[in-house]
Parts: sequence; structure tokens; C-alpha cells
Amino acid sequence: MAVRAVRGATQLDVDDREHMLERVTEMVTEVMDANGWDVDDFISIIFTATTDLVSEFPAYAARMLGFTDVPLICTRELEIEGSMPRVVRMMAHVESDLPRADITHVYLHGAAALRRDLTRVRAVPDADD
Repeated sequence: MAVRAVRGATQLDVDDREHMLERVTEMVTEVMDANGWDVDDFISIIFTATTDLVSEFPAYAARMLGFTDVPLICTRELEIEGSMPRVVRMMAHVESDLPRADITHVYLHGAAALRRDLTRVRAVPDADD
């Protein structure tokens, strides 16, 4: 079994704790569903958040999903002029038989515009995007 990395991102409408937990839960669940993984397949997850998000640790949403024995960490995204606001990103390492080219990365809501260059992306924009 190989170690693979998968990316995900979501944009929040507002910096609100419940909204943060909802959007991060959705992102992690979509990554799992898109690739046929469960919690036991994950080795670790790194979450980043833009500096305008302070209402909750993104990793808490993963803990609530059952990622109790998986190492998780949260960090800050770089502040680059003109970058997208209110974004949570994840990079997870998993044990998987999927070839690297078959890994599906997930970009939700406004973050769907971040990686149009990837070939295997589940991008779910907001209705008005």
C-alpha cells in the first residue's frame, strides 16, 4: 500500500464557529467519499486557514468526524496580496492503493476556482459562482 497526499479547500461565507465546522466537515467528507477512504486510511492532516478565520480550529471538525487517533495540525496560510479570503485548506496523507493520478482533490464553494489546473478535482462552486 502506498502513501498518497490529497488536497482540499473550502471558502467560508463568514467567520462563524458553526459555519467553520460545517464547511470543514463537508470538505473532509467529500475527500473521503471521492476517493473511497475511511478514517483508518488517513496518516495525518495539515489544515491551513487564512488570517481572517479565528472562530475555531479547522481540525476540530475532523475530530468530530472520528479522527481521534490521526495526527492533525492547524497553521496559517500565507498572506499574499489579492489572495482569496476566508479559506480553509487541507493536505492529508493516506495509505491507498489508488495511483497518484487517480486521487481526487476537492475544492468547494469559492475555493473551487483555486485549482482549475488539476485533472481529478471534485469542484463544487456556490450557486452564484
